[in-house]
Amino acid sequence: MSKELTQISEIGEFGLIDRISKLFPVEDEGTALGIGDDAAVIVPSEKDILWSTDMLNEGIHFDLTYTPLQHLGYKAVSANVSDIAAMNGIPKQITVSLGISSKFTVEAVEALFKGIKQACSDYNIQLVGGDTTASAAGLIVSVGILGEVDPDRKSLRSGASKDDIICVTGDLGAAFLGLQVLEREKQVFQANPEMQPKLDKYKYLVERQLKPKARIDIIHELRDVGVVPTSMIDISDGLASELLHISKASGVGVRIIEDNLPIDSQAYDAAVEFNISTTTCIMNGGEDYELLFTISQEDFKKIEKHPDIHFIGYVHDKPNENILISKQEQVIPITAQGWKHFD
Repeated sequence: MSKELTQISEIGEFGLIDRISKLFPVEDEGTALGIGDDAAVIVPSEKDILWSTDMLNEGIHFDLTYTPLQHLGYKAVSANVSDIAAMNGIPKQITVSLGISSKFTVEAVEALFKGIKQACSDYNIQLVGGDTTASAAGLIVSVGILGEVDPDRKSLRSGASKDDIICVTGDLGAAFLGLQVLEREKQVFQANPEMQPKLDKYKYLVERQLKPKARIDIIHELRDVGVVPTSMIDISDGLASELLHISKASGVGVRIIEDNLPIDSQAYDAAVEFNISTTTCIMNGGEDYELLFTISQEDFKKIEKHPDIHFIGYVHDKPNENILISKQEQVIPITAQGWKHFD
């Protein structure tokens, strides 16, 4: 016998907030007061404060046909943590605001917040507040995040210089290919609801799409070896787009070596299966939430043997010359074809 679900209207907004707040007791020494008052109280530090926010809209940024609410909650936090990591900072507190349509039950909202709570635990951050409101259509998740960074360790997009080495973490293209798998299985299911999705051999790709992890680990590791990236950005809209952001902000050009671009073997196999160029997946896929950064030549020795940092090119002094050197030694201009928010 299935458990009867609770409509939000039965307990109201304040009842919902009360249930959520019990999941998030104040456990961070930088937070004097969390959920429950008109505003949170944050204890100031001597570090520079970082603030960012990100919004996910149902039907635009996620599809609940194949996105578990718990994973969505985790991803919403990861996307914001990644922005703080991209400044070489450490995340501290978040707020979460929801627009909820009448189709969602209390249990559905609790599932979303279970994912948020898991992310808070993984990234060592505190949920300190937010808001809930009715939505005419679908679900809206908006996360605000507060972080901090030592003033002399900030990494901006604008700091790259000639001869800097261009680095990326992890592997790229997997999240995009995970999305292709999920969309294909959705179409199969819609054509025949008796068909069960076949995801076993795509587990890594699907997880990269549904539950990405921000690379805060790299921020700690760079600090431990004394490396401050000269510029940095997270890869949310595709490698090509992020390279062009650094190029424009720093007034430099980039030269990327195709042979050095990292891709997971499962992603490579899926790209072949979907008949998509692996380089296209890497350069234009997006949502990997890895880090793209530049370092000085002097810092190369400090991280050259790091197993999860890849050296994909270098910076030069011609701002209008952003190029990829193909495996056939062809010179290909880098163009951004990734996620465009208002297309």
